[in-house]
Amino acid sequence: MAVKTFSIQLETRGDADIQDITDAVASLVHESDLMDGVVTIFCPSATSALTTIEYESGCISDLRRLFDEIIDPNRHYAHNARWHDGNGHSHVRAALLGPSFSVPFAQQRLTLGTWQQIIYVDFDNRPRRRELVVQVVGEQNHR
Repeated sequence: MAVKTFSIQLETRGDADIQDITDAVASLVHESDLMDGVVTIFCPSATSALTTIEYESGCISDLRRLFDEIIDPNRHYAHNARWHDGNGHSHVRAALLGPSFSVPFAQQRLTLGTWQQIIYVDFDNRPRRRELVVQVVGEQNHR
């Protein structure tokens, strides 16, 4: 069993900017030279999260609308009262989705469904430079 650690660099626009990172993750699994295992993506940020979705404009719009409906950015947030940074809703949204996501892979291929892509969502209220940690754990390729 081997563990390989990589990173993915992102530039985001904030305000629920959603980016498809599937190809970047798949490339790192291939680069790891591990055949079968699990890849975990982690965002070391309190205002962003990871999940899967069918990455198309309708689903993306629906997801953004859902977050606006259940975690309205215009509500009062105690975090904003304390820190005056206006991103209290960003922290709550990120906590709801979570900071990490894992996908099994077999023969160096992610086992995602046909319409399933890995997405990174930056909920912060301003553009950010982000670095995701990607850890690939699996069996070595014995050529």
